[in-house]
Amino acid sequence: MKKRSIIAVLLAIQILASCQQNPESSTPNTQVIAVKTAVVGQNNSNATVSASGKIEAASSANISTRMMGYVTRVSVKIGQRVTKGQLLVSINNTDIQAKKAQTDAAVIQAAAAFKNAQKDYERFKNLFDQQSATQKELDDMTARMSMAQATLEGAKQLRNEVLAQMAYANVTAPFSGVITGTFVKEGDMANPGMPLISLEGGTQWQAVAMVPESSISSIKNEMKAQVVVKSIGKTLSGKVTEVSASAQNTGGQYLVKVNLDHSDPAVLSGMFVRVNFEGSSPVANNSGMVTVNSEALVRQGQLTGLYTLTEDHKALLRWVRTGRIIGNQTEILSGIKTGETYVVSADGKLYNGATVQP
Repeated sequence: MKKRSIIAVLLAIQILASCQQNPESSTPNTQVIAVKTAVVGQNNSNATVSASGKIEAASSANISTRMMGYVTRVSVKIGQRVTKGQLLVSINNTDIQAKKAQTDAAVIQAAAAFKNAQKDYERFKNLFDQQSATQKELDDMTARMSMAQATLEGAKQLRNEVLAQMAYANVTAPFSGVITGTFVKEGDMANPGMPLISLEGGTQWQAVAMVPESSISSIKNEMKAQVVVKSIGKTLSGKVTEVSASAQNTGGQYLVKVNLDHSDPAVLSGMFVRVNFEGSSPVANNSGMVTVNSEALVRQGQLTGLYTLTEDHKALLRWVRTGRIIGNQTEILSGIKTGETYVVSADGKLYNGATVQP
C-alpha cells in the first residue's frame, strides 16, 4: 500500500511540473477579431423622410356587371392591352332580350292608346267650343288623354331600364390599359358585383408609400420626391398628390401617393420602392435623433441588435428598437446611447464575449 501511494504522489508531481513548464496549455486559444467601429451620433441635419412602398397604376379598376347570367365569351387575356370601349366579357342575355321585346310591344300599345285618346280629346274640345258637349265630357276626355300619356311614358322608362341591363351583358373597358387579371371563364355564372376583369392604365404610374406618424407632419401635397426602384436600379422623380389624414385602417401608418413625372417601360405594377421626400425634416426638436450605420444592425428573427465594445475590448450584443431609415443611417429609438462605440463590420464571425481589435 505504501508503494502504491508513493507512485501516485510521483505521478501527481510529474503532471504538476509539466503544467508549470507549459503554462499556455492551461488557457484556451482565443482568436482576436479585427473590426471596424463607429461612434453613435446625433443627426441634427434636415435629412429627408424615407418610406417604403410599391408601384401602382394611377388608373385601375376591378370590372364587374349588374346582371346575373352565364359567361358566354371572355375576349381578353392577362397582359393584353385594350382600348377604351373594347369588349371584354359577354354574358348570356336571352331573358333580357325577351323583356326588351315585351317592353317594345308595350310602348307600341301605349303609343296607339295615347294617339287615340288625343284624337278623342280634340273632337270633344271642338264640340265643347260649339256647345255640343258638356264640361264633364271634356274633363273625362282630358283625364283619359293624360292617363294614356302617363302609360306611354311608363312603358318607355321600362324599355330604358331593360336597355340599361342589356348594356351590362357586354362588358367593355372603361379606359385604355393592360389586363392584369381574369376571374371568370366561359360557362361560369356571373353575379352582380362579382369582379370579372381587373384592368390597369399603363400610361401613368404612382408610388404608394406608408409613412410613420412621427414623420407624416413633414409631408405636404405638391412636395417633390425621389422614388428608388431597387429591382431595376433606377431612381425616378415624382410629386406628392395625396396625403391621408387617418391611419385607422392602415396599422398606424399614413398612406401617401406620389405620381411619377415620367413613365418608364421597365417599371411594372407591384414593384417595391423606397420613397425619399425632398425638403422634409423628420427632426421635431433640437436634440436630434440617435442614428447608426444600417450595415451594423444584426437581425435574429423579429429582434434587431447591435454589437458594442466593452472596456476590455469584448463584443457585447445589445438589442435595440429601430425607427425610420434615412439614407444609409437607421434611427435608434432605444437600447443604445450617443457616444457609445459599436461595430460596423468584422473580419470574422462575432459573438458575445469575442475579443476584438478596432
